[in-house]
Amino acid sequence: MDVHLTLGAVGERTDGIYRQLSAAIIEGRLAAGEALPPSRALAATLGVSRTTVAVAYDRLAAEGFTVTRRGAGTFVAEARASGQARRAPHGRTVTARPVWAGRTVPSTERAPAAFDFGIGIPDPALFPLAAWRRQVANELQLGSALLNGYAHPPGLPRLRAAIARHVGVSRSVRAGADDVIVTSGAQQAFDLATRVLVGPGDVIAVEEPGYPPVRSLFESLGATVVGVRVDEHGIVVSEIPPRARLVYTTPSHQFPTGVRTSLTRRLELLAWAETANAVIIEDDYDSEFHYGGGALDPLQSLDRAGRVLYVGTFSKTLVPGLRIGFLVAPESLHQPLAVAKRLSDWHTDTVTQGALARLLDEGIFAAHVRRANRVYAGRRERIIEGVERELSRWLDVVPSVAGLHLFAQLRADVPLRVTAVTDAAAAAGVGIQSIARFAHNEDSEQARRGFVLGYGAIEEASIDHGLRRLRDVLTRLT
Repeated sequence: MDVHLTLGAVGERTDGIYRQLSAAIIEGRLAAGEALPPSRALAATLGVSRTTVAVAYDRLAAEGFTVTRRGAGTFVAEARASGQARRAPHGRTVTARPVWAGRTVPSTERAPAAFDFGIGIPDPALFPLAAWRRQVANELQLGSALLNGYAHPPGLPRLRAAIARHVGVSRSVRAGADDVIVTSGAQQAFDLATRVLVGPGDVIAVEEPGYPPVRSLFESLGATVVGVRVDEHGIVVSEIPPRARLVYTTPSHQFPTGVRTSLTRRLELLAWAETANAVIIEDDYDSEFHYGGGALDPLQSLDRAGRVLYVGTFSKTLVPGLRIGFLVAPESLHQPLAVAKRLSDWHTDTVTQGALARLLDEGIFAAHVRRANRVYAGRRERIIEGVERELSRWLDVVPSVAGLHLFAQLRADVPLRVTAVTDAAAAAGVGIQSIARFAHNEDSEQARRGFVLGYGAIEEASIDHGLRRLRDVLTRLT
């Protein structure tokens, strides 16, 4: 490895080499077992004599920082490498703004439960991998057209057009290619919209319970975030603060309760937004998976005042690792959103964009969604039947006709808190999640008694076994 060293006056060069190398070892920048540059090569790089370097190396070895292996070179000693950078000895520690205090990045390295009813995770086995490899290869063959220079921030024109056609047909969204901004996942879409529309101190209304990363994002941008209750008809519009500048909602499959916002409530929300001069972010995160009952139009297709920003993602329909989402915005916001996208990351990866455009244009994506929908429908039905057969003494499933998870509640006569159930289930190898994870008010009745059962990550053949094990857990607890 090349080592960056700076040298002072002639008489201080040996000491300078020693001090900088020993500091790099102590602070972990040079790891245990890592080879130092050969003394001859380092001397040539620094423009000093080999003796100058050799004397410094001898001192490092004498003090136990390094070991020399005959014929191999000089290496950092195991005993002296800390592997962890020390805090700077002088000056104050740099700290982030208070809004970031206590916030952490959730680990993605969790061991899956034997029976994983986790939510928000599509089945990677359903991903059309062969077709995706072919489309990526096709895009890479374009060479300089994609890889030389920067692309237009809102996205490749052919992907924006393909997305507009797709959501127009599958979700009745009214959009042309110019209305679509391609983003790095739905989370960036929320970020761009908020940066363009909301200032510090502005009030944003979110569903309670709801999607925690969005709430955290709004708070990090300085907004005042207010939770609004969700009932069996969706977000309770009458409880939205009059000063709200923006409302975030998941009307087609409320996260996490699965409630579908009624048409009456949708129209009420649109009317409120126009009267209050507010904006609605509609997160349609997984409703492409639909299981009957008659689909309701998105808010965006009902909106005649240009108040709705529609956000979609391919993380649930394909796989999260692709990091492709999109935002459909009214014409008045096209330019500000394009500028915000450029300032954020300039543009989303062009090879991935091009491959996805091909997947959409060739009908491969639509065929994948139809196939996945059949698979998920079978798993959903298996869970509903299993809960009725094995768990009806304890649980009621809330009706839901879309998405990748179901919401269940402990019956009123069951003297348990849902956290006790989820903890005991985890110990038994059954992965389920409490609604309290998604509620700002963890003591609400809904948070204390509700949990979610996902069916994206569990094979249908495992569902019955998992529910029986959950039955055994509930039997022991009661």
